[in-house]
Amino acid sequence: MFMAVRIANSSKALVSNGYNVNSSRHLPFFCLNEFANYLCRNRFVDLWSWLQIRSMTSSKRVQDRSRLKRVQALEIATEKWKVAYKVLFLIETLKQEPEMIIPVRNLEQYRRQINLPKPHKITDFIRKSPKLFELYKDQRGILWCGMTKQAEDLMEEEETIIEQHADKAAEYVTRFLMMSVNKRLPVDKIAHFRRDFGLPIDFRAKWVNDYPELFKLVKCEDEREYLELVSWNPAWAITELEKKLMGVTESTATHTPGLLSLPFPLKFPSNYKKMYRYGGKIDHFQKRSYLSPYADARELKAGSLEFDKRAIAVMHELLNFTMEKRLVTDHLTHFRRELVMPQKLMRLLLKHIGIFYVSERGKRFSVFLTEAYEGPELIDKCPLVLWKEKVLSLAGYRGKRKRIKTFDDTSEMEDNSLALAEYDSEQDMEDTDNSEEAALDANTIEMETRDLVSG
Repeated sequence: MFMAVRIANSSKALVSNGYNVNSSRHLPFFCLNEFANYLCRNRFVDLWSWLQIRSMTSSKRVQDRSRLKRVQALEIATEKWKVAYKVLFLIETLKQEPEMIIPVRNLEQYRRQINLPKPHKITDFIRKSPKLFELYKDQRGILWCGMTKQAEDLMEEEETIIEQHADKAAEYVTRFLMMSVNKRLPVDKIAHFRRDFGLPIDFRAKWVNDYPELFKLVKCEDEREYLELVSWNPAWAITELEKKLMGVTESTATHTPGLLSLPFPLKFPSNYKKMYRYGGKIDHFQKRSYLSPYADARELKAGSLEFDKRAIAVMHELLNFTMEKRLVTDHLTHFRRELVMPQKLMRLLLKHIGIFYVSERGKRFSVFLTEAYEGPELIDKCPLVLWKEKVLSLAGYRGKRKRIKTFDDTSEMEDNSLALAEYDSEQDMEDTDNSEEAALDANTIEMETRDLVSG
């Protein structure tokens, strides 16, 4: 009651100062700070404090909701892949050096990529994997890092596997383009999926030109490089779910993507006890028809049930393309516009826990395709995954011990670990995405303020 009186009094004061509180044009977003200052000058701080608390708590919902539905087996898988990527990043860094050796002091610039905050030493990280890396000093006393013969052999093995996988990777990239609105995607965004799709390290310089019949590089008005679809392949406009559940094959050359009514495979955590409560809703969701990821989705209304289910189908298809059936969620959000997906993508992933699992370990979240895992292990492992596991078996590094039963009873180095950032442009795109989210939250606060004042 006391709060309502203060809001009413502040509303009267605004009217006396020339504000029309019933008109939205007199309380735009850029006036919100002025409104806050007015409230503070007149000691009406309760309303503004409430608005601040609301904006701060909204950012914690993802962690809170995900923590309640944690799957221990997939947390182990998250841990394993994070450690593997730290080691692989160092191997790739050495591989790009002329003699495949580098001064240890030059590795300081890569602390963020391997998540090694100070005061931890780079040399300690390297010495934990003596089967992969070796250290030695030159005549001037400079410490150098290089790869062992075993690590060099593994690099040659990876090159062979990637070369054998090249045609399949080209198919996945083509189908990725076929799902996009304008049938083209920025190359620097596709770069985030390089390891996930099994693309070579030089894919931007060479590999993209090896398949001129499928896609081509173009430069648009914004001076960015795009990969553009050359020709539509109807045989590839078939989802992995259609192939699995209906036995549809790529030989169906006349296939036209349209409405689908296939249920998604569900795998709930063993400790998920709300099935009895949501069973009816899940069944209703599974029976609802949805548009194929390869069909034109521009006419779908954002926020509708059809829009959301089609977005789930897109994410399901993309995860099927990846080697580990897992992606960093940041990478998915970069394609919201191109793939016609909702702004609050994380909420959709968390809502459909039977289809996806979101691990919040580290600063960047990972999303898994639950049907592809049995416990912490992939059911079907491609040659590249088997190769990564071989590298991991030779890596002595297992991260800092924590209270979690992971592989070898170990965990990652810090809870706020950063995943690999292979391209400088990635951070810029994340900042853009974060600013978009902040703008949406600010608009929500503005509308709530407007309703309170006018009421």
